[in-house]
Amino acid sequence: MEAREENKKRWWSLADRVGATASFLCAIHCAALPFVLAVLPLLGLGFLADHRFERGFVMFACALALISLVSGYRHHRRPLALLLALPGLLLLISGVTFAESYSVALHSVLVTCGGLLVASAHFVNLRTHRALHVHGPQCAH
Repeated sequence: MEAREENKKRWWSLADRVGATASFLCAIHCAALPFVLAVLPLLGLGFLADHRFERGFVMFACALALISLVSGYRHHRRPLALLLALPGLLLLISGVTFAESYSVALHSVLVTCGGLLVASAHFVNLRTHRALHVHGPQCAH
């Protein structure tokens, strides 16, 4: 039973790491996008500027964040990660839906700030998990 719990904890830790990395990369992508839009097609990376790709990436990041952060909250009962993630998720979704039709600057600001908040939430969740983790004889950490 304990090995199963340890595997589950490792999976959620990995999910937070992937989520933090994805959210951070999303924030960098969105902040840099206005400056590199002309260069992406030359590098064969034009798909990164496509709104469908961005929406799909944001939806993946939102789903991963909700799953891993809610699971983390259920484990440690500390709400800070969720309090950071919820406005970040709202900013991300607003940025890839409503703000796209207004301006590139507004879109970039919303999704950059949202991505940074979600990445921060994943980092807080990881640190909270580590702070509460107790090492024992069966622990591989």
